[in-house]
Amino acid sequence: MIRFRTFLVLFSISLLLSSCNPSTKEEPANLMIVKGKVEGLRKGTLFLQKIQDTILVNVDSTLVKGTPQFEFRTPIETAEVFYLYLDKEDGDSLNDRILFFGEKGMIEINTLLKTFESSAKITGSKNQELLQEYQSYSRKFNDQNLELVKEMYEAQIEENTSRADSLQQKIENLLKRRYLYTINFAANNTDENIAPYLALTQVFDANLSLLDSIAIKMVPEVRSSKYGKEFISFLEKRREIEREN
Repeated sequence: MIRFRTFLVLFSISLLLSSCNPSTKEEPANLMIVKGKVEGLRKGTLFLQKIQDTILVNVDSTLVKGTPQFEFRTPIETAEVFYLYLDKEDGDSLNDRILFFGEKGMIEINTLLKTFESSAKITGSKNQELLQEYQSYSRKFNDQNLELVKEMYEAQIEENTSRADSLQQKIENLLKRRYLYTINFAANNTDENIAPYLALTQVFDANLSLLDSIAIKMVPEVRSSKYGKEFISFLEKRREIEREN
C-alpha cells in the first residue's frame, strides 16, 4: 500500500510539472519557411520549384483562393536557388516566375499580381541580398551592351566599316569587364554560396586561373555546399579536358 501511495505521489508530481512546462514542438534546424503575399491575387496556384538534376521540379504547391497570403515549409541542407512560380490558369506564363536564393530560416516574398516578377521584394537571405546587388550591376552592363549592338548594327547598314569595327571592339571590352567584375564579386564573397553559383552560371567558360581564384578562397562550409561541390567537380572536369587537348 505504501509503495502504491508513493507511486501515486510521484505520478501526480510528474503531471504537475508537465502542466507547468508544456512541451512545444521545435522547428527542424534545417527548415526554410517561405511566406509572403501576392497583392491582387484572388485565385491561382503557387509552386515552390528548384533545379534538380538539370530539371525544374516542383518542391511544394499551395492553392490561393480568396486571400493573397501564402507559406511554404521545406527542409534545406545548403543555400540554393529556388523559384516561386504562379499558375494563374490564363495560359500566359510570362513574368510568372520569381528566382530567389533560399536558405535556412525565414524568407519573405511580397509582390504584385500584375508585375509578379519585377515587383518582387525579397528579404531574409544574405545570398539573396548579394544576388540582387550583382543583378543591379549586371543590368547596367546589359543596357550598355544593347546600346553598343544597336550602334554597330546601324554602322553596318551605313557600311561604315571602321565605326562598326570600333564598336565591335567596345563590345568585346565590355564583355571582358563584365567577366572580371563577376570574378571579383564572387572572389570577394567566398563565405557565401553566391560565389560558386555565379562561377557556375555566369563565368563557367572563364580562364581556369580566374576560376581557381574563387575556389581556393571558398570557406569549408561553402566548399561542401551544393554549388561548392558542383563547382569543384566542374573545375576538375575542365582540367581533364584541357590536359587531353
